[in-house]
Amino acid sequence: MTTRFQRITPFLWFDQQAEEAAKFYVSLFENSRITHVARYTKEVAQAAGRQEGDVMTVAFELDGQAFTAINGGPVFQFNESISLVVHCHSQQEIDHFWKGLSAGGAESQCGWLKDRYGLSWQIVPEELIQLMTGPEQDKAARAMGAVMHMQKIDLEQIRKAAA
Repeated sequence: MTTRFQRITPFLWFDQQAEEAAKFYVSLFENSRITHVARYTKEVAQAAGRQEGDVMTVAFELDGQAFTAINGGPVFQFNESISLVVHCHSQQEIDHFWKGLSAGGAESQCGWLKDRYGLSWQIVPEELIQLMTGPEQDKAARAMGAVMHMQKIDLEQIRKAAA
């Protein structure tokens, strides 16, 4: 039996909320789970300035995509220079992920938001991507013009603008 090999795994640095964040993300996405929790051993805890037994890393999957989160302290924080894109197939999916991920965070424009942990996400409908990469660039330009005035993406408004 061959197991699927994922060459690249996003590695997320948290101060001390890695397990909490992983549980939160897993609760929002189908086909998701926490696969392993590693704790600081005595030696590693001393070197890292952590308590022995505290959560060090959490391995988890979101819709089958592997991630790792670490409790590394307040040294690094998330910023908008990297974001996770959630591809959505319907307004219902857009609404679900927007509501869930923005709760306790901050909404931005064009389908971008920051979650309660400061991680940036883009909630993007596949329909918009198809329109933007399709042959009718006049429709794409009108659709993107509409998107520029949105926070959460509204598929119906995009369709109207493109028509």
